Amino acid sequence: MMSIRFRFTLLYTFILALTLTIFGVTLYTIQAQDTLNSIKQDLILGANRLAEAALRTDSRSLTEPQEFHEPPPVDEDKPPLPFDEFSSEQEFQRFPEREVARVLDPQGELIASPFGRAGDALPLSEEGLQTLQNKQEWWQTEVVSDETMLIYSRPVIINDEVTYIVQVARPLTERNRTLNSLGTTLLIMGALISLLAFGIGWIFSGITLRPIHRITKTAKEIGEERDFSRRVDYAGPQDEVGLLASTFNAMLTRLQDAFKKVEHSLEMQRNFVADVSHELRTPLTTLRGNLGLLRRTPPMPKEDQADILNDMVDESDRLIRLVNDLLLLARADAGRSLVRDPLDVTTVLEETCRQARQLDPQREITLEVPENLTILGDRDAFKQVGLILLDNALKHSSGNIHVTAQQQGMLIEVRVQDFGEGISPETLEHVFDRFYRGEDTTVIPGFGLGLPIAKTLVEAQGGTITMQSEVGKGSTVIMQFPSVHP
Repeated sequence: MMSIRFRFTLLYTFILALTLTIFGVTLYTIQAQDTLNSIKQDLILGANRLAEAALRTDSRSLTEPQEFHEPPPVDEDKPPLPFDEFSSEQEFQRFPEREVARVLDPQGELIASPFGRAGDALPLSEEGLQTLQNKQEWWQTEVVSDETMLIYSRPVIINDEVTYIVQVARPLTERNRTLNSLGTTLLIMGALISLLAFGIGWIFSGITLRPIHRITKTAKEIGEERDFSRRVDYAGPQDEVGLLASTFNAMLTRLQDAFKKVEHSLEMQRNFVADVSHELRTPLTTLRGNLGLLRRTPPMPKEDQADILNDMVDESDRLIRLVNDLLLLARADAGRSLVRDPLDVTTVLEETCRQARQLDPQREITLEVPENLTILGDRDAFKQVGLILLDNALKHSSGNIHVTAQQQGMLIEVRVQDFGEGISPETLEHVFDRFYRGEDTTVIPGFGLGLPIAKTLVEAQGGTITMQSEVGKGSTVIMQFPSVHP
């Protein structure tokens, strides 16, 4: 499979080679046409000079302008006249060496050549002769003495009759050799430039794609090491590659955050399973031990059996509470929504405080709530949150508990304040984590699920819950809900 670097270099080289080919063909064509036109111009000028000299030579065109006399018949066995015998005009005496000139009669027979040799005749086709007899010029390319020659023929007209035919020719060997040399040079230079361009393109494409290679290498190393804190080091311009590097780094940031969340969730899940196993093991062990005692033979006294049954009932109730709490959290995690109807906060808080006072009749729970505080919420869930917070305050403090509620603009704020020992900042960060318990774990009973359940239920009703605490002064749980009547 070809790499993108090779494909990019190959495409660049192909475009350059195609451009050079078009340029070379165009240059070759223009050069060939220009040299051919230049030769034609020279031949036309030479033929015109010979034609004018032939007119001056024929004195009949001056002495008898109205009467035409045909040139004397040509003897086929007699060689043509040399130019110095045919005419004394200077054009016939000083003809350019590189050009070949001939003078023919109207029938196309050779009557004069530079040296008067019989074999000096130049080729003239039947079509060309007819064209010349019709008083038109004629171009013809033929091989003469192993040389390709361009032959130009034109009629010499006297008294509207063709008297002579002048032929001027020039070899195309030099032109063809020059064009062949030009074509060879263009091919060789085009090939060399293409190879050089391929090498340069390979180097520059490697430089251009180097950040992409770094991104690939970084991605591979991150996949192997699972180190999402690494980033692609790119200090170039913010072009397509720079945008790719920036996007990749941003993706790594999001992946790092997601990985941390997943890692934290997995850690919480492991801790959750461990904590649940621990919490379930104690009551189950107690139940199993008590059942073993009840099965003893001979049986235990009735009084001891009653105590064992009471312990089993307590442990069973404890298991039921734990399972109910876990079910509540599982339903909340599954996204089960609560019914949100208009709810009178004052009435529910009064009922909640009254029930909480029965948990510890020796403690005072004060309530300060104005009338007509209404939110959209679930009555049972709101009441359960209140009971959780009051039970938590009763367990972790020894003084009075103060409950207040008030309207604050668009929100209704509910506070549950105790005056216990308070919570350290390190512990305060984890009070809403499941199964998390502070330093008093061995002293105060519980599973560490109360505040997490309260947080889940409050958020399900569109509210927020936070805790403020100061060591030695107590703690305050603050809940805020959108008000129905702001």
